[in-house]
Amino acid sequence: METVSGLLKEISRFGRAYRDKALAPLGLCSRQGMYIREICAAPGISQEQLTRIIRINKSNVARQVAAMEEEGYIERRCCGKDKRVMRLYPTQKALEILPGIMEVMGQWEASLLDGLDSREQEILRETLSRVLENARRFTEEG
Repeated sequence: METVSGLLKEISRFGRAYRDKALAPLGLCSRQGMYIREICAAPGISQEQLTRIIRINKSNVARQVAAMEEEGYIERRCCGKDKRVMRLYPTQKALEILPGIMEVMGQWEASLLDGLDSREQEILRETLSRVLENARRFTEEG
């Protein structure tokens, strides 16, 4: 019998592979799609806030943000009050491809929930939220 963590890892791996393939025509990988989605949802978000939201370490976020700035998807600006804080803003290029990113994300979500009625979907979301909270608590305490 598969472990819960093994099943979640496989779902994640399949999702990343799907998003990488589906976002390739836009010139993006799955991670870049996630960054653009979050930055477009909250223009002016700090790198620190982005790190917490997407749960990726600071150095990886800094590298990816620098690459995305170089590719013209985002702009980094210093916060007026604290020059150490970098605020992230989407460019027009990012805003133009956002609908394509959202479509890919929506297709993946729909494929995961295919065949589940609304009650099953609700139970799955509630259960996974509790599992996530358990994981968060365990890693913060450990």
